[in-house]
Amino acid sequence: MPPDGDIYDGAWCAQYRDKKQWLEVDARQPTRFTGVILQGRNSIWSWDVVYSYKVQFSNDTLVWKPCMNGTEEAVFEGNKDAETPVLALFNTSTVARYIRINPQSWYENGTQGSICLRAEVLGCALPDPNNIYAWQTEPEGSKDKLDFRHHNYKEMRKLMKSVNDACPDITRIYSIGKSYTGLKLYVMEISDNPGKHELGEPEFRYVAGMHGNEVLGRELLLNLMQYMCEEYKRGDQRVVRLVKDTRIHLLPSMNPDGYELAFKKGSELSGWALGRYSYEGIDMNSNFADLNSGMWTAIELETDQSKLINHYFPIPEYYTSEEAFVASETRAVISWMQNIPFVLSANLHGGELVVTYPYDMTRDWAPREHTPTADESFFRWLATAYASTNRVMSNPDRRPCHNKDFLRYNNIINGADWHNVPGSMNDFSYLHTNCFEVTVELSCDKFPHASELPIEWENNRESLLIYMEQVQASYRVTATAEGYLSSSRTCQVMYDYYPTICDFHLTKMPLQRLKDILAKGGKIPKDLQLRLRQLRMRKLRATTKAINQSDWEQSRTWFRDARIHRIHA
Repeated sequence: MPPDGDIYDGAWCAQYRDKKQWLEVDARQPTRFTGVILQGRNSIWSWDVVYSYKVQFSNDTLVWKPCMNGTEEAVFEGNKDAETPVLALFNTSTVARYIRINPQSWYENGTQGSICLRAEVLGCALPDPNNIYAWQTEPEGSKDKLDFRHHNYKEMRKLMKSVNDACPDITRIYSIGKSYTGLKLYVMEISDNPGKHELGEPEFRYVAGMHGNEVLGRELLLNLMQYMCEEYKRGDQRVVRLVKDTRIHLLPSMNPDGYELAFKKGSELSGWALGRYSYEGIDMNSNFADLNSGMWTAIELETDQSKLINHYFPIPEYYTSEEAFVASETRAVISWMQNIPFVLSANLHGGELVVTYPYDMTRDWAPREHTPTADESFFRWLATAYASTNRVMSNPDRRPCHNKDFLRYNNIINGADWHNVPGSMNDFSYLHTNCFEVTVELSCDKFPHASELPIEWENNRESLLIYMEQVQASYRVTATAEGYLSSSRTCQVMYDYYPTICDFHLTKMPLQRLKDILAKGGKIPKDLQLRLRQLRMRKLRATTKAINQSDWEQSRTWFRDARIHRIHA
């Protein structure tokens, strides 16, 4: 099979092609199993679906009891295609610890190992009868009193309005445009002076829901709005400082059309791809202008490196035409980026557990190759700030989501070193607007159950706050101008309640200053005369020292040769 970054493409595959193969799941405790949801293998290389299957249960993996349909062993209908989830509910629920899915028929494509499937097992965990305290144990969740559920478009808008009503002095809701079907792309601004860009106050953004079926980021940003409002009112100094020193913008749903499709199907049946694309079928993850290719071509052709653009790369003319295949949502986000001078950003995805950073596109269109920016070390710092404080990513005992084990990379990776993505938001943000942006893959599950949202908030709350705080940092700034001596300073952006000013006083180069004065017909001032005299004396001393050194070396050589001559004589 050609490599595409994941050997099994996110699916379980049997080693042999017969009816004796099975996928076993250990629930780790007594569980009332009620059903199974099946999908085929998600692969661009092959077509693998299981048409029918049986199910067995066990408490010890030694004795297995088949799932029955009356007096016969039940055979459940599987998939007709690789993507559509198919739900099978058992006639009678069964309590056990282990469950097996045993394929009976499958698409025969003539290749070995083509029994492949993705499955979700439905059931409710039961307390251990030997533990008398089990019923008294509180369910795992969050101490924060937030609205933990999945919100469709109307519910999302209602929640955002409730936050704005609760904290009108620090919040503002605005729209940056509309989706293809006319749903507004709402943004929540959180700032001590909403609606205004303040000198020296950095602009920050979180974007979620680029892929409509990757829903966790959407809910985390809605949680974050509620949390910051409540904690600000409570006087939490950390949140107060963030609100006063940073202008925060939260876009919870960049692809509301796709989300509505996934939401209607629900967590169990939304599938791996349903809702991923825009209504027009565009993957917005690769829909931004490819600025990388133009940059690398210019580097190869330009002999004078000083004349190259190193930031704010312009958008190619072809991309801005009405005929360009660009989603209306993408155009809205680009306009948003151009109107607000964002400094730092992250876009939230799902389906993996890793933080990726630019470049996302490989230089020679290789499927995968480490392709760093000039700011590689800083991007790694930003990615690590999120990954190292995320409760799941930082757990050394966690299992990988798929075949790729990102624990080996400390849960961060250069995007192009994972897979090649031309036209990504990260690369565009960095090259066109000079804003540093990373991608956060939040969870193995793209559409987690509502019951899992409280613990997912706990997993990510600290990471969301820590990452925002990175916008207040130290910068080594060098100011240069033609005809002036360059000057470098470390400018510390502090948590003060006023802009951090970092001034530079540049001194003209003596020769340039002399030319300016002579061109205007003026007299050379005494300080410049003194400076020129000092430079001439320094040059004279250096020349004299070189001459004396040369004479001394010659004299030393002469005396040495004379001494040797006397000895031999």
